[in-house]
Amino acid sequence: MTIEVNAQRTILNPKSYLWYSYHLLPDKYRFPVMQISQAISCTWSPQYSNEMLQQPLRSFKPYILHTISSSSRRTATRKYPFPMATLSTASTQTEAVSTQDVSTRIVPRPVQVAKRLEKFKTTIFTQMSMLAIKHGAINLGQGFPNFDGPDFVKEAAIQSIKEGKNQYARGYGVPDLNSAVAARFKKDSGLDVDPEKEVTVTSGCTEAIAATMLGLINPGDEVILFAPFYDSYEATLSMAGAKVKCITLRPPDFSLPIDELKSAVSKNTRAILLNTPHNPTGKMFTREELNVIASLCIENDVLVFADEVYDKLAFEMEHISVASLPGMYDRTVTMNSLGKTFSLTGWKIGWAIAPPHLTWGVRQAHSYLTFATSTPMQYASATALRAPDSYFEELKRDYSAKKAILVEGLKAAGFTVYPSSGTYFVVVDHTPFGLENDIAFCEYLIKEVGVVAIPTSVFYLNPEEGKNLVRFTFCKDEDTLKSAVKRMKEKLSKK
Repeated sequence: MTIEVNAQRTILNPKSYLWYSYHLLPDKYRFPVMQISQAISCTWSPQYSNEMLQQPLRSFKPYILHTISSSSRRTATRKYPFPMATLSTASTQTEAVSTQDVSTRIVPRPVQVAKRLEKFKTTIFTQMSMLAIKHGAINLGQGFPNFDGPDFVKEAAIQSIKEGKNQYARGYGVPDLNSAVAARFKKDSGLDVDPEKEVTVTSGCTEAIAATMLGLINPGDEVILFAPFYDSYEATLSMAGAKVKCITLRPPDFSLPIDELKSAVSKNTRAILLNTPHNPTGKMFTREELNVIASLCIENDVLVFADEVYDKLAFEMEHISVASLPGMYDRTVTMNSLGKTFSLTGWKIGWAIAPPHLTWGVRQAHSYLTFATSTPMQYASATALRAPDSYFEELKRDYSAKKAILVEGLKAAGFTVYPSSGTYFVVVDHTPFGLENDIAFCEYLIKEVGVVAIPTSVFYLNPEEGKNLVRFTFCKDEDTLKSAVKRMKEKLSKK
């Protein structure tokens, strides 16, 4: 129910306690809590109108404090003054608003959002997950595991909580985790970094991305993306006021179009945002491609923001951190997280590694975004990063088996499946099934087949470039993957 200050009349619900609170008005205009035993109509009394309209009325709000059933409602015996309205019994049943109808009678207000975010809608992951629930579909869309992380990491979190490590952490990370991140990075890339000056712990890699963009990009700076790209990149760059240039990676192998990149990079380019292994395609940038990027960055004094959250899910080749290439550490921010590697996406523990002159900007933004990250989870994450090599080897074996189930099943169902060298995603061409675009296909897949995929057009500046592709994930247990494959084999038919 909406009551507008300038309204002449409104209907009150007889089954609600209503409190009209004029927070900024004098006491004589504040209404007490009152119980209404029948539907009433209110006509604003003109005797207060002029004086009322001179007051700051923007805070005038109705509150429904409590709703009670007819059987439990007590009849009010006390009469409360209602200084700004005269009351009369509602004359018709159609005027009485039931509690069930209140939501449908609300006068809609236009949504408000800053211009820099106007183009961004509810994320495709939310939309597809809601449809999955509605239709009972198997969710191979959003990239979170349906199985839990390792016990030794969870036990470390429990122990940290019991030990009282529950208050704010140091803004850029608890020392134990900063040291563990630095040690893991040295083992993986060969680079020595200072855990105190060059490691910043964030609330997931998404916050590391945001802190990097907001801390190091000025309005009007030019940033190059490789499409398709993780959807938060464009939104965060928009918040930073950046100008986005896009280089499209195309199937079947999504290789880097070197000539296009050379034409795009200029003295106006502030940064290149690089994701390897690459979401959504599963592509891993080769050493040759990374060397081209590095030489262009050095020649044009360009930064690299490297999102490497899938570095431990590299199946066909070894992951290479661009920061490890000659001349690149001083111009690179390397971002990573715990969630993908340890199947603990809900913990939201991430980090950014960068030389001190870049870390300063990252930390400045981080300080005013989240300031600090969950303390007990940081200590547990330090334990996780010190896991033996056998953990990471087993992780890769398990995901390789899951990948084989999905890829073979998708091929058998009739999809054109493109190679995926890393991540836990596979991109396919859906056009053999005759739907007009990726969104139409994904809706059909959910409603008629009972499986969720993600339409990739949302990962492009030009959605037309992704209209033939959809993304599946294999970060699910094997029974779930087999059930999804079975549904697709049985219910999908080529057209």
